[in-house]
Amino acid sequence: MTSPFTSPFFRIGPERPVSPVVLSIPHAGRDYRPELLRAARLPQASLETLEDRLVDRLVWRATANGATAFVARAPRAEIDLNRDEREIDPSLIAPPLPSGTLVQSARTRGGIGLVPSRITGLGPIWRERITLAELTRRIETIHRPYHQALEAALVHARTRFGAAILLDCHSMPPRPRGEGGGADAATVIFGDRHGTTTTPDLLDAAVSAADALGYRTACNTPYAGGYIAGRHGRPQRSIHALQIELDRSLYLDRDLRAPGPGFEGVCRLIAAVASALEERLLEIPDAIAAE
Repeated sequence: MTSPFTSPFFRIGPERPVSPVVLSIPHAGRDYRPELLRAARLPQASLETLEDRLVDRLVWRATANGATAFVARAPRAEIDLNRDEREIDPSLIAPPLPSGTLVQSARTRGGIGLVPSRITGLGPIWRERITLAELTRRIETIHRPYHQALEAALVHARTRFGAAILLDCHSMPPRPRGEGGGADAATVIFGDRHGTTTTPDLLDAAVSAADALGYRTACNTPYAGGYIAGRHGRPQRSIHALQIELDRSLYLDRDLRAPGPGFEGVCRLIAAVASALEERLLEIPDAIAAE
């Protein structure tokens, strides 16, 4: 049985921030509305493969230390919060949207745009095309409020501390391990959209925190950061953003469904990265508390 649907996301942390670090967990939502499941030709278990499985449960140590977190309840199958709201597969919507209003990309062509349209190996997700009214509802009640909440929290943190940083938390399928210790061996990947969403010292602080705990790290390959990091990371305005991708085999069991033996270690990892970002951010001369 799915949990009752309430709001599409929730906040952890006080309204008055005690840390300049804000966490985003956009792909761990598990509230599958009955209407959504009826519209799908695939079972819920298949829709769940789109999730960043249980990443929301990995951030408790970071929030206990003072970071603010925004956690999606709405599942990624309903709407992908890490996509531009114009990044839509035109064949999915009825009536069709004007082509000039859409952003086409490799993701939309691959069926993983704003509303996922198919799953590799399983085929189309939906029985019928999605109505424009339903698309508008998802954008206006889920996507926009989530980003507005992130933006407000980051501005509030910057006002208090002089600077703020968003750590956007994701997971990735297990990757082949290379023998050379390069990107193929990485189990933790940081993305700053190739140096555009944060400064090198903050990226270095995050990487060093993960390295110190024994995790294999890489930067920007194969994940350089998505829409969330690109939208909210504005280093020139003292608001930074950094994406973290975690190999699911680090913290899940062999079936990649339930917590595994590395779960608590990854909780400590995220807390360590958040603490390192906070410490470095507050060392920056302009990042001085208003009080």
